[in-house]
Amino acid sequence: MKRFKPTLSHLSRRTFLQATAALGGASALGLRGAYAQEPEKPAEIIVRAWGGSWVDSLKAGVSDSFTKMTGIAVRHDLTEDNEIQPKVWAAVAQNRVPPIHINWDTTTNATKSALRGVTEDLSDLPNLANVTDLAKPAGLEGFPIVNTYGYVYVLAYRPAAFPDGPPKSWKDLLDPKFKGRLAFYNDGIGFHFPAQVAGGGKLEDIPGNMQPAWDFITKMKAQQPLLGEDPDFTTWFQNGEIDAACTISTNAREARKNGVKIEWVVPEEGAKFDTDGLWIPKGLPENELYWAKQYINHALTKEAQQVWLDGLGLPGVVPGLTPPKDLVGDPSYPTTEADFQRLIRISSKIQVENESEWFSKFKAIMQG
Repeated sequence: MKRFKPTLSHLSRRTFLQATAALGGASALGLRGAYAQEPEKPAEIIVRAWGGSWVDSLKAGVSDSFTKMTGIAVRHDLTEDNEIQPKVWAAVAQNRVPPIHINWDTTTNATKSALRGVTEDLSDLPNLANVTDLAKPAGLEGFPIVNTYGYVYVLAYRPAAFPDGPPKSWKDLLDPKFKGRLAFYNDGIGFHFPAQVAGGGKLEDIPGNMQPAWDFITKMKAQQPLLGEDPDFTTWFQNGEIDAACTISTNAREARKNGVKIEWVVPEEGAKFDTDGLWIPKGLPENELYWAKQYINHALTKEAQQVWLDGLGLPGVVPGLTPPKDLVGDPSYPTTEADFQRLIRISSKIQVENESEWFSKFKAIMQG
């Protein structure tokens, strides 16, 4: 199915300058205000990203068009977010130049960095005037992070493995026939909250009493699930190694685009909704900070978001985006209040304060 993918090839630098001139004397990408002229351009900027369809979509939607307009190459560092975090923190603490210019990160991880004081303020990005409330990181002053889209950790499944119809509950995965045929993230992200409900607990008891979640995850451990990261889910589905998984819908959709018969649902217990964002670590040379901000400002344009998020199949933060045709009305692409009522949203503050403990507990259960 051919989906709407607006190309940026027709957007000349002259057209772009004219379009952004209304932003109060802004430069081509919007931030000249504090500068008499554009700072020197670096040869490249480094953006940490996730691999597979994730980096492919970022490249197509944001990085390539940024390079076309500025002449600055974009290098994508595929180090996992949890691995790059301590390296960035150490660099800032030691007054060294950080190893990346921009971190594409989960909002929870990014909030940890913001509270640690290692993020640059992004409040001066002109395109923040054109985004929805989803872009604002809750509970933080200013914009140390800019959320760029939302996503759902769905229950993805192969219809052939569920001949009686789609799974209605996460409990359906406890059927012995699925032993060795399930997959979760290696730290359990996305599964802790629905496991709390499936285990007989209440969401309002998070984080004080999550024993129901750990009990349910212990039951799931007996199914000997595969544990991995985003690209693994697509590969496992394509290779026929799994029948169901708790994963971001993007990964299941990528497998479907590659010819795998796969569907996904939001089970009756709900599914976790979360956001990712972009942020800049402190310690960059002034000119590189300027161009890193230009990159994020560009990522908040309708043109960039449409291509980037069409590839990921996720709802963005710029009004007026066209949903991919295959996701209109899909539970993984929430656009209405009714859509969000089916999803589980836990505050970033609670997640920041407890996520490391949850990850460790999940791993201890699975490795025990």
